[in-house]
Amino acid sequence: MRFGIGYDSWTGGPGMGGRGRHGGPRGPRGRVLGGDELKLVLLALIAETPRHGYDLIRAIEGKTGGAYAPSPGVVYPTLTLLTDMGLIDEQASEGTRKRFAVTESGTAQLTTDAAQVGELFDRLAALGEHRARTDAGPIHRARANLRTAIHHRLAADVDTETLHRVAAILDEAAQKVERL
Repeated sequence: MRFGIGYDSWTGGPGMGGRGRHGGPRGPRGRVLGGDELKLVLLALIAETPRHGYDLIRAIEGKTGGAYAPSPGVVYPTLTLLTDMGLIDEQASEGTRKRFAVTESGTAQLTTDAAQVGELFDRLAALGEHRARTDAGPIHRARANLRTAIHHRLAADVDTETLHRVAAILDEAAQKVERL
């Protein structure tokens, strides 16, 4: 029962997925993880320690530095499928959350697909590294501050000379950014 990872349009070979619309690592058809890939990632995470769905979502989000968190609408049906395939079992747990543990068949599947699992976790880590390199949070903050300052300054009666001075400051800032 091999999951298979498909063809990678980014590297021209199997395994690592393509690039998303912002240049980050992506899987088949622009998704971070295809269905079979998500099965393997969830199975591997459950093999590390029994978990419930929300824990799995947070674990994947943590591995990507917050760049990606699969939706519950994808995770929970995949957990049901893994259970139906005999790769995980539901464990007794407190409350309404279902906690899952890997079965012997699941452990065997992970052994068979160990290289693929490693590649998938490398991809998730690369996504996190990409986000860390391209996080524009400080730029968004500065742009919002600029927008607020301009709005407050121009809210009052403003003469033409002040408008031209503000425009000159903005033009100068744009030129400095372009030269970086």
